[in-house]
Amino acid sequence: MRAVLLAVCLTICASPLWANARMTVLMDVLRITEVVGILRDEGFTYAETLDNDMLDGQGGTFWQAQVDQIYDVEIITEQIRQALEQGLTEVDVDAALAFFSTDAATRIIDLENAARRAMTDPDVEEAARDMFLSLQGSDDPLFQQVSRYIEVNDLLERNVSGAMSSNYQFYKGLADGHYTDEIEEDILAEVWAQQEDIRADTNEWLNGFLLLAYQPLPPQTMQRYVAYAETPEGQALNAALFEGFETVYRDISYALGRAVALNAEGDEI
Repeated sequence: MRAVLLAVCLTICASPLWANARMTVLMDVLRITEVVGILRDEGFTYAETLDNDMLDGQGGTFWQAQVDQIYDVEIITEQIRQALEQGLTEVDVDAALAFFSTDAATRIIDLENAARRAMTDPDVEEAARDMFLSLQGSDDPLFQQVSRYIEVNDLLERNVSGAMSSNYQFYKGLADGHYTDEIEEDILAEVWAQQEDIRADTNEWLNGFLLLAYQPLPPQTMQRYVAYAETPEGQALNAALFEGFETVYRDISYALGRAVALNAEGDEI
């Protein structure tokens, strides 16, 4: 009996450790740490724009230290991990590992991350947007596959919703820090007024980015990627990733708003 109880205990105790190990592997094959590093680099560029536009370029080392803390890689990575742990079943994790451990999926992630970095160059971004505009509405095979991928994952609406949520949190951070005297209704009205512009801009950027990323892929590889995205397990992964990154961007946006307000108040003093 003692041996049986010990075996049961070992099985129960090992299960969470096994699940944690598999989640670590999933984070690795998805290259989440690399993605977060790209997000951080983009954030530093955005923070420089905020400094110039809202702090007259006077943020200095204090602003830089705040931004560095806001874009903490470990905190952001842990937020993504928690979203995946909460949003994925064992079956979902197994399916994701099976797909993203392949050479083809590794190539896909390589291309996505390279394109994301490249899009930080305004000239590359403009060229990618122009490529989308030239293909929009055409029968081009790659454009059709990208359009299907966007549709399957609801990428446009999810990104628009995320952008509006982030804008709301930024304005709320400004208001809570007394940078503005806007009340809740004012903030909501301002954010909703931006919806169509955000959708148009997001549509161009998203399509341009994906066309740039997937241009080198063989059509059959893209077909397999879309096919995985269409499965319940692929949908679960997409939803969990969006939940994680939307949480990250909400927190970052609010923190940036508060930081701008704090620095502006310091300048006035």
